[in-house]
Amino acid sequence: MNGGSARIICISSGKGGVGKTSLSVNLAAALARKGRKVLLIDGDLGLANVDVLLGLTVSRTLRRTIEEGLDPAALLVEVFPELQVLPASSGVPEMASLSAQEQAVLGAALEPLLDRFDFVLVDTAAGLGESVLWFNDWARENIVIVSPDPTSLTDAYALIKVLRGRYAKERFHLLINNAKTRREADETFATMRSVLTRFLKIEPHRLGEVPQDAAVARAVRLQKPFLLAEPECRAGKAVAAIAAGLLGGS
Repeated sequence: MNGGSARIICISSGKGGVGKTSLSVNLAAALARKGRKVLLIDGDLGLANVDVLLGLTVSRTLRRTIEEGLDPAALLVEVFPELQVLPASSGVPEMASLSAQEQAVLGAALEPLLDRFDFVLVDTAAGLGESVLWFNDWARENIVIVSPDPTSLTDAYALIKVLRGRYAKERFHLLINNAKTRREADETFATMRSVLTRFLKIEPHRLGEVPQDAAVARAVRLQKPFLLAEPECRAGKAVAAIAAGLLGGS
């Protein structure tokens, strides 16, 4: 178990394409705007995208830490004073399947960073790869992103089932993304809650929902968080409310 005083939150989805990285970036920005020191770790070690969504120029990544032992503090990229990013590599498929020894190296290297931050958010890869599972075990809190798409629900359930079986994880925050209406968000959560309570004996926590919003795609093209590009957009207000909820849970 990791030490330090930061709240370490892993953000995963099971299925790709549900807006996980965009939400991770915006949630990190929202917490930083509220005065918290935030580290956003790109946990998609083989197909990194956090730097792309933030328009960052990255020369060194976590690959250097795992392969060469480079201090991850030397890799940090400042987005603004309260928000820093620990970037990962892209186009390096072997990084998605870390060995137990490599996981241990990464965990030990990250440990000294924890006391510098109030929140450490990890944006994992999609799927059930070893790095996804390791980051979810390493973290103290787990957010699972789901959309109304039935395949998203199925894959999110599969991820939670594995984490429950392998690591005895029992507490999960569910965040519903891209719902057209509040009713659709309610139905999505109700479906997930039903299967989790019935088959895994897990009572999930509803962290919130982020509605469909054209501002999200516009912000992606600008390589800027939608929370900052269009602060009054529906998605931005929703993420700000979710951040406030996390702070309320401190």
